[in-house]
Amino acid sequence: MDMSEKIVYQYLAAQGFTDVVYEPDGNVMPDFLVDGRIAVEVRRLNQHEETNAGLRGLEEVAMPLSYVVKQVLDSMGPSRSGPSWFVVYEYQRPLPSWQELKRALTRTLKRLGELPDVPQSRINVAPHFDIWLIRSTNDYPMRFLPGACIDHDRGGCVLSEMRRNLEICMAEKSRKAANVQSRYPEWWFVLVDHIGGELTVEELQQLRALVTIEQPWEKVILVNPSHPERGLEL
Repeated sequence: MDMSEKIVYQYLAAQGFTDVVYEPDGNVMPDFLVDGRIAVEVRRLNQHEETNAGLRGLEEVAMPLSYVVKQVLDSMGPSRSGPSWFVVYEYQRPLPSWQELKRALTRTLKRLGELPDVPQSRINVAPHFDIWLIRSTNDYPMRFLPGACIDHDRGGCVLSEMRRNLEICMAEKSRKAANVQSRYPEWWFVLVDHIGGELTVEELQQLRALVTIEQPWEKVILVNPSHPERGLEL
């Protein structure tokens, strides 16, 4: 099971289900079969961007970017004299290629490393990619350390983002379910919510009014990844 499937398995167990079979038909829909009759399909509820190749999850850039940044920071080596610095980076899509960004960040940090001190202001590294440096108050072996990141493509009104991405996720899964829907009498779509977090009662009511649940889904449920026992039915 991947992490989302593990979270949903914990959710189903917390609801008192004991007959939960993972991938009853192999590596195809559904992800779980509950009590021999309820097909449960799992997905992350994440934010998407539109590209020339179609929709893409924001994390498809965020995750490799964090790896590239850490790789460059590690390559700068130890702090030979003076303080260490936390590198906070902010960005917006589209970004240069990973190789271009890696070279640009390396050049920037090497240039800063030759200075007696580092300015605490925004530094443009590449198109749509800036860094800030924050002096560390503690001693660390490395000169540059990963700090926070700011993704300018994330955010927006939470409920509108949830509605938009729920519609994307439901449309995607509904198309795939069309060929197998007849196998089981009831289908649930359970999404691990990486957008909304803890919704209030009022926010949940508003979201229910915004989202239309269509076949094959009997239930659409949002599960909190930090508290898998908690689920909100739309």
